[in-house]
Amino acid sequence: MAKVLAVLSSGHKDTENNYETGWWAEELFAPMEVLKKAGHQVDLASPLGGKPALDQASISEDYDPEGKYKKIYESGVADNTTALSEVAPEDYDAVFIVGGHGAMYDLAENETLHNIINAVYDNGNIVSAVCHGPAPLLWTKRPDGKSIISGLNVTGYPEAVEPEGLPAILPFSLEGEMSKVANYSAEQKVVWGNDQLVTGRDPFSSEELAEELVKAFDKKNKQGN
Repeated sequence: MAKVLAVLSSGHKDTENNYETGWWAEELFAPMEVLKKAGHQVDLASPLGGKPALDQASISEDYDPEGKYKKIYESGVADNTTALSEVAPEDYDAVFIVGGHGAMYDLAENETLHNIINAVYDNGNIVSAVCHGPAPLLWTKRPDGKSIISGLNVTGYPEAVEPEGLPAILPFSLEGEMSKVANYSAEQKVVWGNDQLVTGRDPFSSEELAEELVKAFDKKNKQGN
């Protein structure tokens, strides 16, 4: 059994622009379902701990027409996260950064999260992120001072499909910043940068990303036996 640390944004409020965001339901619950079905453990963490703010759009009829993720969310499975400051990274076989625009705000430049990512990576384990989740990877610096994704093949949420008007109030362009340091693809759903780093493009690739993690855990388990 592998242990995965899923990291969620605690949420962000922009009163000036009447904008609230947080983590995206499908990007946690679809991978969690895949991982747990394969017998792996998923623990939840966020900057502040406790109940992190969900982007309510992610459980609306537009994005969750059958109400599947709304039902899971309302069951309370994501109501009690561990604060990042209390996480022991050596306990985990992978860190998985959940998307949602919230990741652009409280995860992107969070040094505690950067330290967790580096520790998991240095232990030979997997760093993964989906949609806007790769944002903190940009600022996770390796000993050479470069981003952990520097020169690697990556993906993340494409600029072209951001909601109309939203890029103007976001703190930065995810695609723009990733393209500066890495080989960014807007087309590929799931991209392995190397044996330890994998990124997913959007909510619809989150399940596939989890399936890739399961394959990687199986491979490592076979090699270890």
